[in-house]
Amino acid sequence: MPPQTPFTSSPMTVLPQWIDYNGHMNVAYYVVLFDRCIDELFDTLDIGADYVTRENSSTFTMEGHITYQRELPVDAPVKMTLRIIDFDEKRLHLYLEMFHGDEGFLSATWEQLTLHVDMNAKRASFFPNDVLEKINQMYQAHCTLPSSAHIGRIIGIRKK
Repeated sequence: MPPQTPFTSSPMTVLPQWIDYNGHMNVAYYVVLFDRCIDELFDTLDIGADYVTRENSSTFTMEGHITYQRELPVDAPVKMTLRIIDFDEKRLHLYLEMFHGDEGFLSATWEQLTLHVDMNAKRASFFPNDVLEKINQMYQAHCTLPSSAHIGRIIGIRKK
């Protein structure tokens, strides 16, 4: 079966306890939703929770960058897309977009660099060849997608 282009999460929902004193979803829960989408991808690539037990290896986030585009209210349906931007034998560069599930507007983006880790040594390690092949298949499908202005952004205050 060819990989999803882009990878699409299962439906999710903004929970009431995620709404902060400003009346919108707290920053931490954007990351929770993005992380759930990444977990779904990792299950698809066979490097999810079972992989940690089976291979005593996992992935750790090295860096992440979020942009907020538009608020999601309580009980809003959420859909996310994910694409592999780049990879090598130890790392994945991922880009995710969060959308309102019904209205379709872009709510937030997340760019992440992830490192494959040997859990015994707590050091970077190579992905197994079968995993690299799955990553490459998905990457080949995803690299045909148009780029986004949100990829590779640098945070800072623009001087006039």
